[in-house]
Amino acid sequence: MNHDAPPSPLPLQPLSHIRPRVLSSAQLREHGVSAADAGAHCRPGGPWRQLLPGVCLLHPGPPTTEERLHGALLYAGRPPAREARAVPAQPGAGEQHAPYSDAMITGLTALTLHRFSSAPPLLSQDRIDVLVPRTRRLRSVGFVRLMRGAALPTPQQVTGVPVAPVPRALADAVAQLTEAGAVRRLLTEAVRGGHCEPAAIVRELSYARLLALPHVVDAVDSLLAEGRAIAEDRLYRLVAEHGLPDPLWNVDLRLPGGPHLGGVDAFWPEQAVAVELDTRAPRQGLRQDLCQDDDALWSEYARKREHLERLGITVVHITPKKLRDSAEQQATVLRTALMASNDREPAAYVVVLPR
Repeated sequence: MNHDAPPSPLPLQPLSHIRPRVLSSAQLREHGVSAADAGAHCRPGGPWRQLLPGVCLLHPGPPTTEERLHGALLYAGRPPAREARAVPAQPGAGEQHAPYSDAMITGLTALTLHRFSSAPPLLSQDRIDVLVPRTRRLRSVGFVRLMRGAALPTPQQVTGVPVAPVPRALADAVAQLTEAGAVRRLLTEAVRGGHCEPAAIVRELSYARLLALPHVVDAVDSLLAEGRAIAEDRLYRLVAEHGLPDPLWNVDLRLPGGPHLGGVDAFWPEQAVAVELDTRAPRQGLRQDLCQDDDALWSEYARKREHLERLGITVVHITPKKLRDSAEQQATVLRTALMASNDREPAAYVVVLPR
């Protein structure tokens, strides 16, 4: 017997419908293909090839981008041997994401799937980043780079694969980048594109302990300024699109001949209603000097709000997330506050100055 001869082909018809054409060893066993048979098919000249350890490509050619994604997830999400028999035969069968366990695409690859124009196209990415639990006993191999976390987010389904939410994917991508411009472009697009709010990004960067890096701090400063400008624009559009009376925009309030009361983003003097946007970043994990600045800003805001309300001025507190996700509800809150002014005692007279 010639041991170099190609193996006799096994019946492959039952697997011809599999899309994408990539399966794990556990899934092959569910189809009646033993490890020995799979190894024989992946020998040189055979009809398959081994894409990654424990993952077979069901054709001899190079993998497509889709097959690389699913292969990476099958490798990273494969269960321990004692659980292998519980794995459904193909993606989508049985429990959602079961073939991939709790693995998900993250980093630049995830941002590309989220349609970030500043992330490189999939074809140019040599590595696919996959987020797995910290306890997963696997190593990075081939084109798969494993990224571990103690607390994993709930993945989103993008093009049929589980993908980390944008804030987490950004943090994992930034952890691999050293060029300030690239970091700034990614963070800016996340906010301008409406993918998430600056606070969510800063929170993930903080958890990842990336805010001690100068090029990341600089990018975050630009991000917060960008986020404030976008929030102000949403507030302008909310007032116009929901038929609210025009306020005075970005003004300072003072008592006649008295102290400065503080600035507000919008003010209706006849109804004594003010709007303040809360664009502060989350404090946990920030550098000490940033924490001190934020503490001072919060204390100033609390004092200002308390003082204004003692003078009979209603202060409506709105976050950028509320403006983005529930603009109609925020318009109702403002309209109610304006209408309620008829039932309140007249507010103290204040001087309004441009800010």
